[in-house]
Amino acid sequence: MNLRLLHYLVLVVLCASLGAESQTPNPEASPKAGVASSPNQASITKVPSEVILVKGASPSSSDSVTPVPEGATVSQGLFSDPYFGIAYPLPEGWTQEYLGPPPSESGRYVLAQIGPAGKRAGANSASMLITAQDMFFTPLPATDALELTAYLKNHLQADYAVETSPTLINVAGRTFSFFAYWSPAAELHWYVLGIEIRCHVVQFILTGRDTNSLHSLLRDMSRMKLPTEVSASAGNGGGSDPVCIKDYARDSNVMARVDPVFTQPRFDPAPVRIVINRQGRIKHIHVISAFPDQARAITDALGQWRFKPYLVDGKPTEVETGIMFGRAPHAPAARAGGSSLRPHAVR
Repeated sequence: MNLRLLHYLVLVVLCASLGAESQTPNPEASPKAGVASSPNQASITKVPSEVILVKGASPSSSDSVTPVPEGATVSQGLFSDPYFGIAYPLPEGWTQEYLGPPPSESGRYVLAQIGPAGKRAGANSASMLITAQDMFFTPLPATDALELTAYLKNHLQADYAVETSPTLINVAGRTFSFFAYWSPAAELHWYVLGIEIRCHVVQFILTGRDTNSLHSLLRDMSRMKLPTEVSASAGNGGGSDPVCIKDYARDSNVMARVDPVFTQPRFDPAPVRIVINRQGRIKHIHVISAFPDQARAITDALGQWRFKPYLVDGKPTEVETGIMFGRAPHAPAARAGGSSLRPHAVR
């Protein structure tokens, strides 16, 4: 292979991998909502010569009907995420500012970045970032919203100051963890509210210079609609949703397993959430972050798995759990016809 071509290939693959891991929205780099879908813009994009484009890791789903976390929308003044069961009527004149990046390999989502539009976006206005962290895959030492909020407080950089230590507050009839901090240099304040839903910590991060505006926005959140059995420390599904159980895909519960075989070696982690029906078959597969060839191999393999039915009071119940493919504790064994990565249950 030509040396220059090899150099460009390595550079592009590295950039794609790094880009897939980033979960911090960049207002200057992120497209405005609705702009990315413009066919005219896409048609004039030019690829530099001698550059090979490699599609990065992205989410995918085994069907287009079952809700997924990244399926949040902002339309006609309403933020809605059917997966989390959230419906939030936005303040008057607010809209989505930027589209978020794809989910990270640690299960971190940017669901929406919203704020006042046009003349309403004054110096004292506030904005809101809505995120979710999959607690099956988080690398942080936290198990719920309370612990995640405490971790954030204990790891603030030196140039930030705590305004309100982590506490519990009631919003829209639900208990949230709450934490406030600010930057004396930038004169910016952050209010962080967290709640656990389906073993994810959903956070509403309010930002602004004027605390009166932030308090007003906090009061406005009382109009939000949320699932019933959720709080800062309890949100394990059930009812109309499957029960979410970490590490349910351990060997003692798996009756049949087929490992995915990839046509080319991949060493990036590929987190996957699955829903297991009452008969122990997988009814839904949500690949959170994987390359397209990985996602196809994983979906094909998981379709052949079988589990022991999960019982609640003696009755079979649907279960939602997570499996991490790749980055296994031990090097995977080689197979004829391709490389195989055996999954390991998240612990």
